[in-house]
Amino acid sequence: MSGPHARFVVGFDGTTVPEALRAFCADGLPAGVVLFGRNIESTAQVAALVRELRALWPADGPPPLIAIDQEGGAVQRLKAPQCPEFPHVPPAGELAGLGPVGLFELGREMAAQLAAVGVNVTFAPVLDVNTRPENPIIGTRAFGATADDVSRLALSFAAGLRVGGVTPCGKHFPGHGDTTLDSHVALPHVTHDMARLEAVELAPFRAAVAAGVPLLMTAHIVCEAIDGDAPATLSAVLVPATLRRRLGFQGAVITDDLEMGAIREHFDAHAVATGCLAADVDLLLVCHDLVYARRLAGILRRRQTPTQRDRAYARIARLRENLQDHALTASAAVPSGERILALIAEVTGRTASVA
Repeated sequence: MSGPHARFVVGFDGTTVPEALRAFCADGLPAGVVLFGRNIESTAQVAALVRELRALWPADGPPPLIAIDQEGGAVQRLKAPQCPEFPHVPPAGELAGLGPVGLFELGREMAAQLAAVGVNVTFAPVLDVNTRPENPIIGTRAFGATADDVSRLALSFAAGLRVGGVTPCGKHFPGHGDTTLDSHVALPHVTHDMARLEAVELAPFRAAVAAGVPLLMTAHIVCEAIDGDAPATLSAVLVPATLRRRLGFQGAVITDDLEMGAIREHFDAHAVATGCLAADVDLLLVCHDLVYARRLAGILRRRQTPTQRDRAYARIARLRENLQDHALTASAAVPSGERILALIAEVTGRTASVA
């Protein structure tokens, strides 16, 4: 692992590997890629794309992150009609009735399907607590309205994902559930005091640390009781002092997309790159603009200290060494979604069949 590109997970346009991504990789291999709906036209095509992506990295090295958002509800990339083998899964908030055992099984079954097309990381589960139902971006993406419910249910789902061969990524630290703004377009503030944060927002992340979740994602929110000046993604306090020291997290931290309005409308590239260094995040997520990613990488190259670089590389290496390398055998022979549909029917009463 060498060069600042190794700290990036990037998105790209197209259903095959574009020249822009090849050029980015020629300057230095990123830690991985993230897939979106714009990259998907069929199940077989996704498996072929993942095999093509995997060939960009040495076959004898640790696998790259082949990541996707596959929560269910409105945030599910692999689904009908493009990928009829993947049942539509309701949002997490509608699945609480499955309980921990059912959610473990659901996670395992969903992971088996992802693994079949070569995906080894899903940006799920949501660890936010749905304490403000009118929240424009979280809502029923959360597993519940109490910290206990979210901890119990989300981490059962995460455990199932891991057994199924896919690495979960808990999000959005330090908790996006009580905001009134959507960080895709604005910079939300959370004004609760520390006692409330400990009891509600931080509790599921503490539970995730205890459960051994290896990857957590930051939120682009200002948590005023901890750091009133910078969003968590760029804060010199929230990840270093709260997540790592207070909660004891030793795994890898990835930013949410650095092109979201909460970041890009308020901070220039220099402030973003240096803020990520101060925040002790390991992986920088840039979902669209490879030119922007290259610019951030150049600033990291100039500004990161050897200690910052080596610390991040060590955590990224540990994460990648423990990923399953499904891409080498991705075949699009996706396991049946019938068990997923049966689990969904238990809580919705709706029955359906896989197309």
